[in-house]
Amino acid sequence: MYLEEIIGDIKLESDRLECKAFLNRDDILGWLKSIAGFANASGGDFYIGVEDKTNKLIGFDRKAADNERNYFNNRVNEHLTPRPEMKISFIRYEVHEKERFILKVSIEESNIKPVILKYKNIPSIFMRRDGFTNGATYEEIIEMSIKSKNTQYDILTSDIKYNSTKISDLKAFYKKNNNGKDLKEKALRSIGFFNEEGYLSNGAVLFLDDYEGKKTEVQCSVFSGIHKGSDRVVTINRFNGNIVLTINYIMDFVSQRMNHGMTKLEDSRVNVDSYPARALFEGVINAVAHRDYYLDGTQIQVDMFKDRLEISSPGGFYRGEKLGKTYDLSGIISKRRNELISGILVACNVMEAAGTGFDKIMEEYAVVDEAHKPYIYSKSDHFTLVLPDLTYEKGIEDDTSPIISFVPVPSGTEQDKKVLAFCYFKAHKVSEIAQHLGISDSTYFRTKVLNNLEKHGYLEKSKISRAAFYKTNRDMVNIE
Repeated sequence: MYLEEIIGDIKLESDRLECKAFLNRDDILGWLKSIAGFANASGGDFYIGVEDKTNKLIGFDRKAADNERNYFNNRVNEHLTPRPEMKISFIRYEVHEKERFILKVSIEESNIKPVILKYKNIPSIFMRRDGFTNGATYEEIIEMSIKSKNTQYDILTSDIKYNSTKISDLKAFYKKNNNGKDLKEKALRSIGFFNEEGYLSNGAVLFLDDYEGKKTEVQCSVFSGIHKGSDRVVTINRFNGNIVLTINYIMDFVSQRMNHGMTKLEDSRVNVDSYPARALFEGVINAVAHRDYYLDGTQIQVDMFKDRLEISSPGGFYRGEKLGKTYDLSGIISKRRNELISGILVACNVMEAAGTGFDKIMEEYAVVDEAHKPYIYSKSDHFTLVLPDLTYEKGIEDDTSPIISFVPVPSGTEQDKKVLAFCYFKAHKVSEIAQHLGISDSTYFRTKVLNNLEKHGYLEKSKISRAAFYKTNRDMVNIE
């Protein structure tokens, strides 16, 4: 028998249909991604006990069908976040006067997107299209977030009741940053910390004194040189606790390990810290506030090098522009990913009610030279703030040119490899690149070499004032 014999008005060629003879226990990713893909698209029907491609009925006896349903439910609950809306039903038929069952799973388009599949601690996002399920593209992920009816993780309601004795860390943080004032319960209710029934939002749970989950995990590292690839790791510390403790931990980690010394600012030498306190604090607050808390198995990454500090937060800029690298921090437009968490930080007087706070970072670095300018780069899965070490007089530097490999550039030149190696660890001006190559800064060099590398995605271009800087796109070039 075939599926079309027992199901009326079925569209076998539909993009909203998939069949499996059984749930493969050795390859659960193979069928779980279909469920996630349907939920992230427009929904669909998933039949279990039906042979793929032929739609021949395999079926189960009553007990095996029930076991298959329970296994399906358990794996979905374990690996998909949030759980998609779906209905599971048994369809009975007879073969040689014996009853058999297939399972029909009707998956609705999720109101909360993207639905994330976490398998072996690796989060992935899938999309159903053209009858197949594949990894979602960057543009599809952005579109899912925009169209989602309730996409923000932190404003969803948890199953934990509000208890005023469980937020002592938050109360102390509020008091410290509000001239000794006490945090009022009315203020918490007004920003959605808990609902009318007293249940906390997901974001509020992350502020509880006893929170020790992985959503707030941080990894802080110190490297002996200027890059991770070949330099000795001095320290790696991991921490997870509530958001207030996370902020304090990062601040203490960096403050205890950064240098204090003399540097030249404008025409005089002054005492400075490696990283201005206000700039450091703004960087940490932004990493926490704009983190994508849907992405399990990730962490805020704080990496200290001899010439800079990098603070990376999971998730690209939420509904913001797609950035490669930019020194124009004040020109960045990014909307809040976490309204509740941001609202709490605003109430605690550590975050601006409007904007990202990057203006304050720019102010702290206003009088430094170009080699000490902070910058940000953003990709689909993370964004990184880079603060140059003000006590390191050379600024952000590249003391070596790595050995690299890459797919040949269309209409490429013999200078391509030298340029990409020189710009791999640090952005350089055109004049610096030409000097490194021992050639003149000519129109031919800019057009045939630099512009061609940028055109094909091998170089990323940014500007400080009128000067153009080029940095190698590491997605296109590998270190051997």
